[in-house]
Amino acid sequence: MKLSVAIYGIKSMQRSRARAGDFWWCFLIAFVVFIATQSVTMANELEEKLAKAVEAGELAGLHSVLVIHRGEVLAEKYFAGGDERRGRYLGRVQHRPQSLHDLRSVTKSVTGLLYGIALAEGLVPELNESVVAQFPEYPDLAGDEARQAILVRHALTMTMGTDWNEDLPYTDPRNSEIAMEMARDRYRFVREPGEKWDYNGGATAIIARLIAKGTGKPIDVFAKEKIFSPLGIDEFEWVKGRDGEPSAASGLRLRIGDLAKIGTMILDGGRWQGRQVVPEEWLSASFTPQTSAVSGLRYGLFWWLGPEGSPPTWVAGFGNGGQRLSVSQVSQLVVVVFAGNYNQPDAWKVPYKVIVDHVLPAIQGR
Repeated sequence: MKLSVAIYGIKSMQRSRARAGDFWWCFLIAFVVFIATQSVTMANELEEKLAKAVEAGELAGLHSVLVIHRGEVLAEKYFAGGDERRGRYLGRVQHRPQSLHDLRSVTKSVTGLLYGIALAEGLVPELNESVVAQFPEYPDLAGDEARQAILVRHALTMTMGTDWNEDLPYTDPRNSEIAMEMARDRYRFVREPGEKWDYNGGATAIIARLIAKGTGKPIDVFAKEKIFSPLGIDEFEWVKGRDGEPSAASGLRLRIGDLAKIGTMILDGGRWQGRQVVPEEWLSASFTPQTSAVSGLRYGLFWWLGPEGSPPTWVAGFGNGGQRLSVSQVSQLVVVVFAGNYNQPDAWKVPYKVIVDHVLPAIQGR
């Protein structure tokens, strides 16, 4: 009798534990579903607010937005609008996830990543080496002491002090980047050294040339091998100049999701799915403030840096027309914005409003 009672008690306890296990399993599933539902709701709300802002004319020219917060897609929204392929008008385009889009000067930031990879492989000069010394094919420049003083570091931080003006519209042949593209020799075009910071596409051309000389490959081929293929980026375009060289200053075209992959890789210290793609030490150097830029911002190695924090609270690549890749380690946030406000002096306002007026309020308390 006692044995029967004991066996019954054990079985009852097992059934109770099973019921308890079922309860907690159901609770866990319900919790996960709740969190997922909340994330979807927040994404929908953010996307709806962005759409309303576009309809109201508050984000004129916006083409697409992709927001990744803590590894989750918080918003992904596409719009229609006039677009270009590096100066050639494409008409009104309905942008989609598979659409290639000009990065314009965000290309400079990608070129900076490539230099770091090549440097780690011992293929390009160290940062404190002379730029002119790397170009023996220009012997007439070697005797200029001022040019000899320009280091690779100066090119990467745009402190070469060259006579350069990109403040003019990019449709104006007097704009230094456009003049460089039209010149017979883009590398000789970079001249007249000085001592101040100037936004300088010529500096990027020099860095790209050093990559090509050191690796024996054009930068688009090197980029495919070292960044794009490891990240699963299987479609891109790198527009070339009149001399057939890929434009390192502004020629790259990517899909928005693929640029977000680069941002996510940066957020993970240069790793992608456990593989080190860009050396973490190079990212640290790239995001260390090297000089003051404009509007209170700082500048690293081809990357714009937020005005606060060490390391900065955010880092970004900026591009003509309102292109933006913004990465914040503090907020665990990646934001990509594509827009079509090319050559407009206030084009920066659209990505700024997207981030400040819409994205940041959406992630507060999340």
